[in-house]
This record gives sequence, C-alpha cells and structure tokens, in this order.
Amino acid sequence: MIGVSNLSVVYGGKPLFENISFLINRDDRIGLTGRNGAGKSTLLKIIKGIQKPTSGEVSMPRDATIGYLPQEFHNTSSLTVIEETRKAFEKIIELEQKIENIQEQLTLRTDYESDSYMQLIEQMNDAQHHFQVLGGYEMEEKMERILKGLGFEVSDFNRKVSEFSGGWQMRIELAKILLQQPDLILLDEPTNHLDIESIIWLEDFLINYRGAIMMISHDRTFLDKITKRTLEITNGGIEDYKAPYSKYLELRKERREKLESAARNQEKQIAQMERNIERFRAKASKASFAQSLIKKLDKIERIELDVEDVSKINIRFPEPPRAGKVIVTGENIQKFYGEKQVIRPMSFSIDRGDRIAFVGKNGMGKTTLSRIIAKDLDYEGKLEYGHNIHLGYFAQHQANKLHGENTILKEMEEAAYTSDKFTQVRSILGAFLFSGEDVEKKIKVLSGGEKARLSLAKLLLEPLNFLILDEPTNHLDMISKDVLKNALLNFEGTLIVVSHDRDFLKGLTNKTFEFTKEGIKQHLGDVTEFLAKRNAENFREFELNKEKKTTPAISYTENEPVEKHKNRDKEIRKLKNQVSQAEKKIQELETQIKALDDQLQDPEQYKKLINQPGFFEGYEEKKQKLDIAMETWEKLLSELEKLES
Repeated sequence: MIGVSNLSVVYGGKPLFENISFLINRDDRIGLTGRNGAGKSTLLKIIKGIQKPTSGEVSMPRDATIGYLPQEFHNTSSLTVIEETRKAFEKIIELEQKIENIQEQLTLRTDYESDSYMQLIEQMNDAQHHFQVLGGYEMEEKMERILKGLGFEVSDFNRKVSEFSGGWQMRIELAKILLQQPDLILLDEPTNHLDIESIIWLEDFLINYRGAIMMISHDRTFLDKITKRTLEITNGGIEDYKAPYSKYLELRKERREKLESAARNQEKQIAQMERNIERFRAKASKASFAQSLIKKLDKIERIELDVEDVSKINIRFPEPPRAGKVIVTGENIQKFYGEKQVIRPMSFSIDRGDRIAFVGKNGMGKTTLSRIIAKDLDYEGKLEYGHNIHLGYFAQHQANKLHGENTILKEMEEAAYTSDKFTQVRSILGAFLFSGEDVEKKIKVLSGGEKARLSLAKLLLEPLNFLILDEPTNHLDMISKDVLKNALLNFEGTLIVVSHDRDFLKGLTNKTFEFTKEGIKQHLGDVTEFLAKRNAENFREFELNKEKKTTPAISYTENEPVEKHKNRDKEIRKLKNQVSQAEKKIQELETQIKALDDQLQDPEQYKKLINQPGFFEGYEEKKQKLDIAMETWEKLLSELEKLES
C-alpha cells in the first residue's frame, strides 16, 4: 500500500498539479493518463523518489520496493548483457558469496563436534534456505527466460551493454526490474522500444505479475489488456476511474458532458448576479444588497473544464500532385548486412492509391525495405519509380535533417512559406504537442522524441503523393495519434506505414506485407482482415501463434510393473493433499491481507494505522509469508503435473 497525499509541483510559479491524493493498492493495475505536459512522468519520478514535490508526501511501508523504467535510458556499462542483468540479484549474490565462504571454512575445520562447527552448519542451513526462498537456484534460468522474452538471443548474452542501442539497453533495464519483482513497477512508455513479440511476452508477464503496476502508455490495446484502473491528471488535479483505458474514455465523456452542462448553468447564474450588482450598486437603498451579492459571487467555486481535445482540429495534407498509375516496382530486391541476409529476393509492385501496412517481428526487415523504397539505403536488385513521384519519408534519423539554430516555429514557417498551410502552422504544432512558449525553443535543445514529432508535423505541409512512415506513433500521445490518423485517412496519395499499433493501423490500409523468417508475404485487405484470416483477435495472438494445449490423461504401459503404478498413485494423492493444504494457507493469508487493505482504503483508518507501531511490519510479514506460500504451491503443482504426465 502506497499513499500519495496532497502532492503539489510548481514550476516557475505555475502549478503542474496541486494537492492530488490517491492510494496504490497491492495488486493495482493503473494506467496514468493526461495531456502532454500534465505531469505524468513527473508523478512517476516523485513516487520512485528521484524527484521531490513542492509539497505533499508519498508514504509507504519501510520495506516496500519500487522498480522504475524511464522513457529514455543510456547505459555506459562495460559489463556484458548477462553480467548487467545479474545485478538484479544483489541479495542472492551476497548470499551465494556467504555460502561459499562458509563452505570454505567447513572444509578447513576438523572439530566436527564443537559448538562453533555446529553454528557454522546452522548458518549454512539458514543461508541455503534463504537462498532457495529468494529463488537463487532458478536465477540463471529466470535471467535467460526474461532476456529471451524481451527479444535477446543467447548469442547476445556475452556482448557488451555499450554495443547496444538505447532501445535495447532499455530492455536490459526492464529485464532487471522484472527479475527484482518489486512491490510496485512504474513504467513510462514501455512499448516504445519493443517489437510485437516482446510486447506480447511483456503483456502476459504483467497480467500475471504479483504486485502493483502503474504505467504511462500510448498503446491502447496494451493498456486495456493490463490495467483495471485509470488515473487522469487534468486541470492540475486527478480523477480516478475504476476502469481500463477504453472504458475510461466513455466514462470521461459522460463526466465532461455533465460538467459542461453544470458550467453553462453556472455561467448563467454568475451573469445574472453580475447584472444585478451593476443595477443595484448605484442605488443607495440597494448598496448593501449589491455588496452581499459581490461577497456571494466571490465565494462561488468556478467549474473548470480541461482544454478541449486538439483531435477536433481538422488537419489535412495538401492536395497531392497527380502521379502515374504505378508508383514503384521492385524486382529481385534483396539486402545483406555483412553475411546476414535481411531481405530475401522479392518482387513487388505498388500502385497509385495503395495503402500498405508492414507488419512482423523486429529484425525481419520492415525498416530495411522502407529505407530501400525511400531511396535511403543501397540494395541488390532493380527498383523503378513511376511518373511524377513526390516522396515523403519519416524515420527517427530524419530528425537529423532539421536546422538546429531554427526555433520550432521558424522551422515550420520556412517549410510552409510556399504552401497554403502557412496560417495553420500553429494549429498543426499544437496537434503534435507544441504549444505556447514551446514553439520558441531552438531545435538543437529538443529531445529525440520532440524532433521526431516536429518531423512528422512538417510532412503535413508538403504536397506529397507517396508517404512512407516508420513507427510514426512512438512519441505521440493518444490525441496526437488520432490527429495523425485522421489526416492520413484523408490523404489522397499512396501510403506505406510500419507500425505495431493495431488501433492506429485499423482501417488505414488496404494491403499488408507480412515479414517473416521465410520472407515477405503479401496479403490483400487491411489489418483487421489480415488478422481475421489468421483467426487472431489482434497482432499479439498472431505473433505468439498460441496453440491450445490439453493435459494428457494418465496412462500406463502394459510392461510397467503394477507396484510402480501403486507407488505413483500414492505419490500423486500425497501431492494433491499438499497442494490442497497450500491453497488453503494462501486463501487464509489473502483474506487477512485483504482485510488490512480494506482498512487502508479508508482515509481515516489509514491515518490511524500508519502511526500504529509495528503495523506495517506485520503487514509486510504477511505479504512475505504469502509469497513463500505461493512459491511452495507452484513447486508442488509443478511436481504434480510432471508426475501426472
């Protein structure tokens, strides 16, 4: 249980948020949302303890642990991937060293009957038991499983961390957090640097995680799968919705409609009071009445509405110049990086009006083929472009083409000078999260994400008839994604988009290029139709390609001795009884913890309990017992399943 109480943050005299309070319960799954600049990332940093609030506090049990994954991360470690990951097991490694030291002492001792020798034996037993409870014997297996789940190959384990890009270093940091199993995991845009397969794996891991999770994400499907609660930072306060993201949007819409109605009624009431004050102020007989109205008016608490969504801004691409019927054709296109073949020989034709989604796992060649078609990478084979092609290409490195000394506004105005979009420059910038004083920032001081958003905004100014977008939504919030998608839906040219965001792709394309280890397969229809052909609800199920497994019935071979049958049956009955007892113990502990959680949910009870000596120690002891009971149950269940199969 973590309590956020009356938290405020003020920058330059302006409040980011004021007096926000909420509780994070043991098993909460929270999505943190709000407009860009509302303070979402700041709030995560304060909860983690790496940033101080202006006022207010975050309270938690003394032994509570928090894991935090920031949006950007760079590690200059000289260690290998596996060595860096092993740092997650600091306590286990200390115990391992302690056990080795005791073993070394025992081998040198010959006083086997002495009290000191027996004390060493006891220390060894205690250390080994603690080592087992912490999962020391499964440490290597856990590291391998989680690193593989996040996309690393075994051959990567002994490579230096510094050899990897920032995105892959983020995966290493995420692996360490998952291995540490903290009481609360804080994630700031965790899917930005993950491919589909890794997102699937992480999603399944977090769904089954025993602990609290709080995340910021622009991946609607990811949020809906994992979260059960949504906190929105709005108007400097916080609104708590007991619902995942999509349901929160519905509830928020209903709430806004009610607030708008109440605000209109309040405005009418205020206007009437102001008119009465003006009427009566000049009359001596009504002066006291006017003064009472003024005091009453001052006491009215004004209803504030958050700023209207920029998604209502109708932004369109300029009308494209007419292109030929065929945009580009490729014949026996292939690409090698050294000895590794990324693109196998393939031929294709892209016609005017095609809207193509590139889908598949990272490393299969989606970005490579995008760059080849965009004339940004050499290749083998033959590529021919049609008549009058005006190409626009977006990728992360395109941000390097921006002019560092320009302000954001000047960069946009220069690009829009010869177009009919000059008057819309500020609206377009606002849609891509640049507003107010932000537009006067120089490009050289912008983050990578800000430069990427500016590059996207510039594409809306140019008269293009062929667009190639590689992961365009990685640095956009939900509203800006909707703005971009609406603009692309109305785009009259030809489109290629690389994305792992199903909600963004839905209805946007009419062809799908599927990138696999065997090569690139071409499909007609949009992403929804493509997935339907695979009987998959979404990309995650398609990529995972899950097969339903059934538990085989117990069978004995004719040659198996009858006595062995009996012994196995006896062992199965014994294990089933132990599993049942373990489940009862878990249920008892969960009931006790839930009762304490219910007390902590009550603000009045919470204030009393946090000052009660030994309360949180007892609370944490029950949680630790529950963790041990769960581990025991899992091991017993695993033994039972092996024996039954």
